[in-house]
Amino acid sequence: MPPTSAARTATTVSLVTGATRGIGREVVRQLAALGHTALLTGRSPDAARRAADELREGGRDGARPDVRPLWLDVTDDRSVAIAAAQVADEFGRLDVLVNNAGIAYDTGQHAVTADLRAVREAAETNLYGPWRTAIAFVPLLRASAHPRLVNVSSEAGSLANMGGGTPAFAASKAALNALTRMLAAELRADGVLVNAVCPGWVATDMGGPGGRPVAEGAASVLYAVTLPDDGPTGGFFRDGRPLPW
Repeated sequence: MPPTSAARTATTVSLVTGATRGIGREVVRQLAALGHTALLTGRSPDAARRAADELREGGRDGARPDVRPLWLDVTDDRSVAIAAAQVADEFGRLDVLVNNAGIAYDTGQHAVTADLRAVREAAETNLYGPWRTAIAFVPLLRASAHPRLVNVSSEAGSLANMGGGTPAFAASKAALNALTRMLAAELRADGVLVNAVCPGWVATDMGGPGGRPVAEGAASVLYAVTLPDDGPTGGFFRDGRPLPW
């Protein structure tokens, strides 16, 4: 059944990759709390469905946030294409794309002895995944009146501050920062604001204990999602403050 005009225009439609846990899941929760239709995506359809159900049940004051599960594996061309087609069929546009999916904080590696298989695996998710997803969803972002594309990066990818260690993670995030700059330049004329965000060291499964609360890391991402139309594009931020490339 084709989507109704109301379904196509009702709320801000936001999609978050890698959102079944950690920062991505919290970004979805915060977006839904703002009234967005939040598409919670994950590699496992069952995990995405469970996470979406839990967030809907966790709404405050009896409200049920509009959180919807969607299968999307950023490393799988077919999965990304199917997800983009589903969003197009139901909404006719995408207002916000948050490329959050990421892997491989390889603390035990060094560049001079790195397992290049691990580096390639990290790049597949941390660079080619966001790139593949952006390519698929840019037509839907162009159909939005206020489009935003946010790449969840890390200060570990800052060339200005880069040292040794975590080579797979750092190199893939540096490349993601470069992609952010290219997309921002190419989509500027379409009004798509494209920025990279470092959520900081966050206490997640990847970040480990001792980091800042997940809600604070997600709020850093929300800064770029909620920028006004005359806001910056092609920037790199943490907590709304610019970081060096």
